[in-house]
Amino acid sequence: MILNAVNAVVAGLLLLSPPGTSTGGGGGESFKEGRTVGVRLENSRIVITGNGIGGRSDGYRIKRPCWYEPAHSAADMLKSQQASRDWWFRYTPGATEKKYQRFLKQFSDKVGKEGRWWAPAYNGADPDGMSCWNGLEPFVWVPPGTTPPSGITAEELAQIARAALTVPEPRIRLSPDATSYVNLPTWVWLDRAGAVTRSVTATIPGFMSATVTATLGNLRIDPGTASARAEVRQRCGAGGRPYTRGTGEGAFTCGVRYLRASADQPRDAYRLTVTSVWNVAVRGAVTAVYDPIEVSATRDVPVGEVQSTVRGGR
Repeated sequence: MILNAVNAVVAGLLLLSPPGTSTGGGGGESFKEGRTVGVRLENSRIVITGNGIGGRSDGYRIKRPCWYEPAHSAADMLKSQQASRDWWFRYTPGATEKKYQRFLKQFSDKVGKEGRWWAPAYNGADPDGMSCWNGLEPFVWVPPGTTPPSGITAEELAQIARAALTVPEPRIRLSPDATSYVNLPTWVWLDRAGAVTRSVTATIPGFMSATVTATLGNLRIDPGTASARAEVRQRCGAGGRPYTRGTGEGAFTCGVRYLRASADQPRDAYRLTVTSVWNVAVRGAVTAVYDPIEVSATRDVPVGEVQSTVRGGR
């Protein structure tokens, strides 16, 4: 029987491609820089790519923080363990040549047989990821066409892509831009500097992949006050409707008409919130349904009253 300590050592030998920020290459970290990381793959071969990396996360988490995934073939596994002989002797308690040969036998016995070694990986962004990983075996032999208990599935690969998927924060445009006035339409739209469709693909090279796509669906406007003080037009479509000179009242379908001045509000302004709603879909054989991604941005909108001066005739 192989000692648990020996198995712990071989877990280190099974480390595969090191993770890193992946915008088109290997690795598995989706985003960082002050935001909550949705997925940070450790000891994993999964590659994350797509234009949906690097925006704002909505906090989606992978349901299971660790799993087995396909790793070495039988021949490659044996070679990797033989090449790590010095490392094995240095870090294995009570190491002897006899123990080493017995350790290698479990790998040499699989050479020529159909199947593949699977290794554990985990989501380092999850606080339970490492403890979950420690509860798995350092390697599992898996016959072809089967998935071991705790082995990654297509649905879970899609979850990894979903956790890495981010969308840009809305950039609100208004007309009037600086100050609005009572009963004057305040048009609302988004600065469309970015793509309205964002996707992320998680791939285990040579085995399977899953793609999750978010498409900007509509906007939701909160005027920052009660309906008695603001009339909201919510037919905004994907990005609102920009104001253009000469646009008639009938075209005002996305925005706010404030009915009272904001002089009695904090900072003398209403706090307008615009939420962009992104519909999420999965491409491929995976049958999964995800809630929309919603991200919001706010702006102060000072609203004044139009002053008029009446001069008497001579």
